[in-house]
Amino acid sequence: MQTVVLKVGMSCQGCVGAVKRVLGKMEGVESFDIDLEEQKVTVKGNVKPEAVLETVSKTGKKTTFWETEAVA
Repeated sequence: MQTVVLKVGMSCQGCVGAVKRVLGKMEGVESFDIDLEEQKVTVKGNVKPEAVLETVSKTGKKTTFWETEAVA
């Protein structure tokens, strides 16, 4: 089980919906939490951090790993 925390440039519920859609289709994702105010997306499951980053990036939103996370 892996937890991946991303900073995603989301400005509205539409952005949140786009991120939810791509994560909902991603294999290995068990759960995710989206905090619009903090622009923070936390994904849990049997996933690779790079794959999660790439998947969320497909929404066209600026996506980076959360600063406090050490990238393995």
